[in-house]
Amino acid sequence: MTKLDHRVQGVDHTAFPTFDPAGTVRFYRDVLGFPVVHSICAAGWGPEDHPDFIHFFFDIGNDDRIAFFYYFGLEPVHGHGRGDVYAGFGPEVPEFFVRSRHLAIHVENEVDLLEYRRRLDVSDWPVEMQIKHETIESIYTHDPNGYMVEFTRAMRPITPQEDLDANLTIDALLDVVDEGEPTFGKLLARKAELIVERAAEWELAQAEPRR
Repeated sequence: MTKLDHRVQGVDHTAFPTFDPAGTVRFYRDVLGFPVVHSICAAGWGPEDHPDFIHFFFDIGNDDRIAFFYYFGLEPVHGHGRGDVYAGFGPEVPEFFVRSRHLAIHVENEVDLLEYRRRLDVSDWPVEMQIKHETIESIYTHDPNGYMVEFTRAMRPITPQEDLDANLTIDALLDVVDEGEPTFGKLLARKAELIVERAAEWELAQAEPRR
């Protein structure tokens, strides 16, 4: 088997933390026009001190995405004004915050994913985690510089309904952030309200006579 038998397929996503989810959405979605295509909400995930979070993705073309983590209740680790790139992680920075910055490389199928796992496991940088998320399966390691690298494969296609759900989730997030003191529970409650509101609007639009 040659190295060319298992080709990576470019960047699946790059990921970063954010303390300003509303500004992030307005910048990438509203100003640049990158649509929201996926979101993952997690409560009670990982160790006891791991905060609830939302992980949301924007389509930047060519099947590539840029993603962000927003951690509920986490105070800014560094200032987050214009131009701040969160440089220099000190000992006060939680490990999950450091891990949120990573590169995810896309592979075509499970066979390719396991081949990269084999290569890593016999190297100086063995796989540290293999996880099946909602729609993808990923392996993780750290490169020689300490940066987290993810290899990921899709377990199934993303449906239009999931894209709709992601946009509802992001709209609900913007609302609870604008109100102040956002929590994961408030996000879910506001999302439920939006579902009811938009379902009523859709039913009304369907009932209106066509001209």
